Amino acid sequence: MPIFFGCYYIVPDKLKNSILFIGSLCFYFVGTIHNPEHFIVFILSIIADFVVGVWIEKFSAHKKVLLTIGISLHLISLAAFKYSGFVINEIGRLNPSFNFTADIVLPIGISFYTFQGISYIVDVYRGTIKAQQSLLKYTIYISMFEQLIAGPIVTYGQVEKELYKRQIKTSSVLRGIGIFIFGLGLKVLLANPIGKLWSQTCAIGFESISTPLAWMAIIAFSFQIYFDFFGYSLMAIGLGKMLGFKLPKNFDHPYTSLTMTEFWRRWHMTLGAWFREYVYIPLGGNRNGKIATVRNLLIVWLLTGLWHGAGYNFVLWGTVLFIIIMLEKFFIGKYLNKMPVIAHLYMFILIPITWAIFAVDDIGQLGVFFTRLFPFFGQGAFPAYRLDFLKYLKLYYPFFIAGILFSTRLPYRMLAKIKKPAVTWLITALLFAASIYCMYRGFDDPFLYFRF
Repeated sequence: MPIFFGCYYIVPDKLKNSILFIGSLCFYFVGTIHNPEHFIVFILSIIADFVVGVWIEKFSAHKKVLLTIGISLHLISLAAFKYSGFVINEIGRLNPSFNFTADIVLPIGISFYTFQGISYIVDVYRGTIKAQQSLLKYTIYISMFEQLIAGPIVTYGQVEKELYKRQIKTSSVLRGIGIFIFGLGLKVLLANPIGKLWSQTCAIGFESISTPLAWMAIIAFSFQIYFDFFGYSLMAIGLGKMLGFKLPKNFDHPYTSLTMTEFWRRWHMTLGAWFREYVYIPLGGNRNGKIATVRNLLIVWLLTGLWHGAGYNFVLWGTVLFIIIMLEKFFIGKYLNKMPVIAHLYMFILIPITWAIFAVDDIGQLGVFFTRLFPFFGQGAFPAYRLDFLKYLKLYYPFFIAGILFSTRLPYRMLAKIKKPAVTWLITALLFAASIYCMYRGFDDPFLYFRF
């Protein structure tokens, strides 16, 4: 990265796109070194989008056919890599005579660059943007290394101007470095350590844990997935500033929400915006009555679940979120917004429950885990060692405190009030040093959203 940025800042402005192009493709190639076919799929996807976009403008009489072809190519590729293995293995499980299994490796970032590619050709079709005539610039839009692997999901219109001309200001670069390091700190110093509790609980086995430990573990996972993905998004935004791009915000303190509806407006905001713009609104949104609105929201939430992975738990997760959001929309939402204390208690219970469905991919084990969360629902609710949670509470309580604190706006407001640059850079340097030390010691688990 230092070599890349050294080259990027040294060369004249007219060559910066070339450096970013080479650096981004090298970055993705290294990630696919053991599966070079994934790199080929990535390049073919970019070329196909570029050609389809140009042809939609050139052959406007056939633009609907071209749009269909472009979207289909993306969906076929996504289905082949992400869902075909699950389908084949399920057929084999249900039909023993079908003696075939599939272990298909998912190309890194495919869910993200697929959505960006689809948004581009749809926007060209709608006429909201002009088709990019430079393959170099379009490749940069898709392959920018800072957000290629796990978002934020960026639409072409959000970065179109910067693809042609961008200013590299010292103040923006320094701010970008700070944001990058803060995101790195959230990932390495908070998400990774607290996530160990969930891993240890899974290793013990849900049958052998107490109810308090079950709740501690799933709350730990809730913090892990938040600070993991929030940290990545901040790192991407920081790198974007260093490159001269303004990437969209992806999180807005979702754990302080009063309802699940509000939560999903503030969690992975670019994914929610994508589904709203390219699925919900084209289906009719809320313009055709309550029944159509409910149908459209059901489709969106089922697709949201499936986007995250091929598994029954993801379908169940999307369905449960849909049910909760419908209950809020038509019944309880207006009351929750008027009673913040009750609403926060409601979300304190619901957030870990929904993340449990997301995290446990074995439906049978998910059932066992819920008997631990709610012991009155099943047998075997009392483990051999009922005070097991005390051991882990002593180890992890500092991370729970930090997780609660950094889920609120308070620490960010305090940082914003620091007026002395020397203090800011001292904090930043300490964060960076601590992060590098933990990575050196091997505490550098991959980002959770790499798997999606």
